[in-house]
Amino acid sequence: MSPDVRKVALVITAAVSLGLATVVPAHGVEGPAPDPRNGQAMRDMATAIAVTAKYADERAALKDGYVPHGSECMTNPFGVGAMGYHYVKQANWGSKDPARPTALLYSKDKGRNGLRKLETVEWMATDRDQDLKTNDDRPSMFGLPFDGPMPGHWAGMPKHYDLHMWAYKENPAGRFHNWNPALTCPKKSPATGGAGHTHGH
Repeated sequence: MSPDVRKVALVITAAVSLGLATVVPAHGVEGPAPDPRNGQAMRDMATAIAVTAKYADERAALKDGYVPHGSECMTNPFGVGAMGYHYVKQANWGSKDPARPTALLYSKDKGRNGLRKLETVEWMATDRDQDLKTNDDRPSMFGLPFDGPMPGHWAGMPKHYDLHMWAYKENPAGRFHNWNPALTCPKKSPATGGAGHTHGH
C-alpha cells in the first residue's frame, strides 16, 4: 500500500471509528442500526472498518482475492437507489467474522486513477433449505438480522441472506440499509432482466 493510500485509510478508519456512537443510534436513521450500547457490536464495526480500509485501493481488493461478480451495477428493482459493483471473495462466503466480509461494493464511477471507489462492505450466507418462504436459519451480526432469504444475483449464486455496512459512503437510509437512495447506476447498464437486477430484499 502506498503512503498516500495508507494515510487516507487511516484517516477514514479513525474518523468512522470515532463517529460510531453518533452515526448509528437506532433513532437516528431510517434503516436498521446496532444499539450503540452494544459494546460488542461497536467493537465489531470498528474491526470491520479497520480491516477493510486498505480496500479503498481497488487493486488491494483484487490482490486479496475479491473478484468482480456480475457485470452490472446493481439497481433497486423495487424503488429508488442502487448498490454499485460487487467484488466477492468466495473463501469468505458464509462468514460472520467482521474481519472477513464476503463482498466489497465499489462505485459506478472511476477516479482519475481509473479505479472505482470503495463504498460498502457486505456479508453473505447461503439459505440452508433454499426455500424463500422460511427463514429459521437467518444469521445476524452487529446485533442485526441479515436481509433475506433472497434469490441469487448472478448465475450459480444460491438463495441467500446478506448484510450491508455502508462504511465508506454515506447512506441517507442508514448505515446498514441495503439500498442507498442517493445512488444510481449508469443509464446504459441493462435496466431489465438478468440476475443482477433481481436483488430481492
